[in-house]
Amino acid sequence: MQVNGYGGVDFNQNNLKLKYLRRACSKLKEDHVEGIFATIITTNFQDMVSRIKKLVDLRKEDALVYDMIKGIHIEGPFLNNSNGYRGAHPKEHILKPDIDKLKELLEAADGLTRIVTLAPEIDKNNVLTKYLFSQGITISAGHCNPNLEELRSAIDAGLSMFTHLGNGCPQELARHDNIIQRVLSLKDALIICFIADGIHIPFYALKNYIQLAGIENCIITTDAMAAAGAKPGKYSLSNIELEVGLDRIVREPGKTNFAGSAIDMKSSELNLKKKIGFNDEEIHQLTYLNPSILFKV
Repeated sequence: MQVNGYGGVDFNQNNLKLKYLRRACSKLKEDHVEGIFATIITTNFQDMVSRIKKLVDLRKEDALVYDMIKGIHIEGPFLNNSNGYRGAHPKEHILKPDIDKLKELLEAADGLTRIVTLAPEIDKNNVLTKYLFSQGITISAGHCNPNLEELRSAIDAGLSMFTHLGNGCPQELARHDNIIQRVLSLKDALIICFIADGIHIPFYALKNYIQLAGIENCIITTDAMAAAGAKPGKYSLSNIELEVGLDRIVREPGKTNFAGSAIDMKSSELNLKKKIGFNDEEIHQLTYLNPSILFKV
C-alpha cells in the first residue's frame, strides 16, 4: 500500500529504468509479496507527474512489474506544510489544494491511482476529497493536523483511511487534543495504518493503538524506501539523500524526522508476533486480509 522503493531501487526518481524496477519487483516477489501500491511522494509538481507516468509506462513493458504493481499511491503534494506534520516532504513543493493539479496527477496515473494521501484541514469544503470519492479512489488523511470537526466533515465527504498514524506529526504534541487521539476516537469510521518497525512507533504504543482501534480497523504498512530488502548504506528518496545504518533507521543527515522505513513485510510480521504477541490469524488480518478487503485485490 505504501512502497516508495525496494531492494536498493527508488521509485521516486526521474530516470527510473525498467531493469531496476524489475529488480525491485523481483526482490519483492522473492520476499513473498503478492502486490504493492507504488508510492510517489511530494516533489516538484511536474516531476511528480513525470514519475507517475514513468511508472505507468514501465509497468506495461514487463509482466512481473505489471503483476507486482497493483496500483499507485500518491502521497502529497496537498499536505500540511508545518514542520513536524510535513515530515520529509519538502516544504517548497507542498501545494494548496488545486483540483486541476489533482486531475493532472490522476490523468498521469492512467486509472492506476488507488490512494491519495492529503491533509483534510487544507481541503476547504472537501473539494478534493469529494472528487476523489466520486472517482472511486481511497482518500487517506496523512501529514496533517485537522481538528475533530474537520475530520468528521472529511469522513462525511469520503475520507476512509489514515496514513501511518503516529508519524507525520511533531515529536511533541498536546497531551490530550492531538491528531493521534482524534483519529483513534473515530476508529469506527477510518481504517488506520501503522508502521511496525519499532522505530516509527515503540512496540508498546503500537500494541495500545491497535487494541484500542480494533484489529478489524487497522492495517500494517511499511512505508518502505529503497533500503528495504537491501543492506545498510546511502540511498535516495526522491531528491532526498538518506543514510541507513545497522540499526535500520532511515536518517536525513542533520534532521530529526524519519524519511520512510527500511523494513520489509516479513520483518513487520515477525515484530507483530515476537514483540507484541499477536497470533498468526491476527497478523494475517493486519497485513493481508484487511487491505485485501479494502482494495478488493
